[in-house]
Amino acid sequence: MDMRLMLPGMVAAMAWMPSLAAPPETSVETLLETDQTILGESFAYPTGRAYITAARLTVPPGATVSLHQHPVPLFVYILQGEIIVDYGSRGTRTYRKGDAFVEAFEWPHRARNGGKGNVKLLAVYTGAEGVPNSMPLE
Repeated sequence: MDMRLMLPGMVAAMAWMPSLAAPPETSVETLLETDQTILGESFAYPTGRAYITAARLTVPPGATVSLHQHPVPLFVYILQGEIIVDYGSRGTRTYRKGDAFVEAFEWPHRARNGGKGNVKLLAVYTGAEGVPNSMPLE
């Protein structure tokens, strides 16, 4: 029998066979382990029933997030772009894609996107029911 005629059938049969390769291993990459905020402050969880909020924030180019503070611990992971946070008398810090930190706790700050593209970040607030995640100060 001509092998050229058999080849398409053999390829199709092989596509349906289960893979003999080992499945990929699960991995864990620790992004952050800390007991302090980015400013070196200790933080505490509010009293009451625990309530976690996870949000993806997008800050367009040139936009500024108004002066505010957080009464609950806030984990931040920069997904895309670069953002500059002004902590007043504690200086400014620039965070880039891949940076992870616990944001300042009960400390006034504002953020701005000085770049040309959107900044996207994951914010995980570890608060309590009825306690705001952020408080505007202006």
